[in-house]
Amino acid sequence: MPRPARPKTKTFAIRVRRNAGFLIASMTFAAVALGVFPGATAGSHAGLGATYAEAQNFGQRTLQGKVLDDRDAPVAGATVFLKNLKSRDIKSFTSIADGSFRFAQVGMVDDYEVWAEQGKKRSATKTVSSFDSRKELEFDLKLK
Repeated sequence: MPRPARPKTKTFAIRVRRNAGFLIASMTFAAVALGVFPGATAGSHAGLGATYAEAQNFGQRTLQGKVLDDRDAPVAGATVFLKNLKSRDIKSFTSIADGSFRFAQVGMVDDYEVWAEQGKKRSATKTVSSFDSRKELEFDLKLK
């Protein structure tokens, strides 16, 4: 009686680099390219489980509020600053008649500082953290 045919196996080698993420990506790509994951083709995500990570879209948020004086009256014409702490970019907005301001399309993955100025008066600096998941933030800036 003849012996049954031995199944062919595919072997591959992966060069290990210091970056562990590269190693996982290389092993995943090699496994998919060699057909180790059933039903998976090169470039597909089927069957990759925990070794595959997708980029997350954190989106954008809106910051709004009012600029107030020391008597809690709205201040028109005050300049409100929004500073990105990572890139150091600064945007500004001039408060309208009712003292309100609004910054739209503020990224959620960076930290920010917000403050208001008018003449020699300045408000306290408020910090907006990237860990804060709220899409809309509202606060008052009081000039002193």
